[in-house]
Amino acid sequence: MLSTLTDKWAALAIAALADGPQRHGELARRIAGVSQKMLTQTLRKLERDGLLTRTVTASVPARVDYALTPLSCDLFPVMVAIKTWAEAHMDRVFEARAQFDARP
Repeated sequence: MLSTLTDKWAALAIAALADGPQRHGELARRIAGVSQKMLTQTLRKLERDGLLTRTVTASVPARVDYALTPLSCDLFPVMVAIKTWAEAHMDRVFEARAQFDARP
């Protein structure tokens, strides 16, 4: 489960779906840099883990919407807190990396 939660694409997909249900194409436009294949794999993994739902509406063509589940809605504030922490401490992390890399 930890590998799913720390996956970059999973985190971005959950963040994008926080605004409400979306179709695959909408998610692809909102998540910069994600390939069709990677987005599909990520959405399947999140659905398998119970973090999102996939709803198919019979129409021509079929409409498929993805949405967060109550489980992922509980997770979202934790993800926001981690993002906030990372942004607040990014300079210190870069500083530590530079010091480490400068060692003989």
